[in-house]
Amino acid sequence: MSMSESARQGNSGRERLVVIGGDAAGMSAASQARRLKGPDELEIVAFERGHFTSYSACGIPYWVGGDVTERDALIARTPEEHRARGIDLRLRTEVTEIDVARQRVHARDVDSGAESWTSYDKLVLATGARPIRPDMPGADAEGVHGVQTLDDGQELLDTLTRTRGRHAVVVGAGYIGVEMAEALINRGYLVTVVNRGSEPMSTLDPDMGRLVHEAMEGLGITMVNDAEVTKLLTDDDGRVRAVVTQDAEYPADVVVLGIGVRPETGLAEAAGLPLGAHGGLLTDLAMRVRGHANIWAGGDCVEVLDLVSGQERHIALGTHANKHGQVIGTNVGGGYATFPGVVGTAVSKVCDLEIARTGLREKDARRAGLQYETVTIESTSRAGYYPGASPMTVKMLAERRTGRLLGVQIVGREGAGKRVDIAAVALTAGMTVEQMTALDLGYAPPFSPVWDPVLVAARKAAAKVRNL
Repeated sequence: MSMSESARQGNSGRERLVVIGGDAAGMSAASQARRLKGPDELEIVAFERGHFTSYSACGIPYWVGGDVTERDALIARTPEEHRARGIDLRLRTEVTEIDVARQRVHARDVDSGAESWTSYDKLVLATGARPIRPDMPGADAEGVHGVQTLDDGQELLDTLTRTRGRHAVVVGAGYIGVEMAEALINRGYLVTVVNRGSEPMSTLDPDMGRLVHEAMEGLGITMVNDAEVTKLLTDDDGRVRAVVTQDAEYPADVVVLGIGVRPETGLAEAAGLPLGAHGGLLTDLAMRVRGHANIWAGGDCVEVLDLVSGQERHIALGTHANKHGQVIGTNVGGGYATFPGVVGTAVSKVCDLEIARTGLREKDARRAGLQYETVTIESTSRAGYYPGASPMTVKMLAERRTGRLLGVQIVGREGAGKRVDIAAVALTAGMTVEQMTALDLGYAPPFSPVWDPVLVAARKAAAKVRNL
């Protein structure tokens, strides 16, 4: 036990865990640590600058769009429930400094301005990510929203309630941009999506993104690709009124920024903690911050190992954040757990169009120095003769010569999206496309053709690799 730890424990004999961030990773870590160690062994103090804890950020677009009618339906565990489990949860309290040398954090009450230092024996950073705001005139105007937290979602809904006009512009066409465009259409807005890429969903290759483009236009969304926003215009009251690109001006009563997020690591950087190429914290397999035995980090503020490319990536997903929290809480609580990495699996939808990907895109494979072959197949979600069968497109990447699966993208209707899980398991296992063709998948006409679409793609890829 170090001198500083002894001083903190005092006569109580308890260690103190401090958690910065009250959503998925942070509160999962706190809850798991509490399961393993009771209040007489471990004191847990958690700081959250917002109003909410343990909520589904991924559900915000569906709440904004009206598919989820109640905000509280997105909350998995309330602050009161955390406190009842012996966690000293301090809402509306922002940590402004980490003093690594003296093992303490400085916090400020957002409402009262009161400030204080809190010492720790063990520290968890779960500060999440922040929406990217372009550095241009009007980006901070009233009516311009990034959507990352439940507080952000509430502010956007408040704006939509107050706004009389019906023109909305979404800047960016990634997952959040696409989902928010649909949400705004559902609320009766005229929606324009301004996208700097050649097609929406840059997480897909452009040929697959084109299918998403067509579906969005079918919903009545105006897609503007290959367009760079240069400024946002405001009215005399400081409210946004238009989005301007190099070539055009689009009226906007509300603007949603969907151009991605960055790890929220300002605190960590100021404290001298190690960051990666994408700005996220670097951790070991136990989610411990590299070079710091008593500091852990997880969720959207960290970088993770891509098991396919072998490179570090920043992926902001609740699935990873909850797993990180479980690993951290287990290790903080005296157990042992690791997080080996990811294969980059994600699913989304536009109306009834399901969009899925896992593994590498073509540009990812090129960046990693891999040589590869691609195949694209058209199939159906069920046996072609069974009612309700709908088309789907599957694109597969396989490493040249070895046939190792590198990535899969799927776009289709009902039953398409979750098929990507087959490929996610195959990627994690390091399977070849030849091995995939022998997978014993479930079959019945209401669920699949005799050859599942993913296996059809694997057969075609295996044949292409064999013939090289």
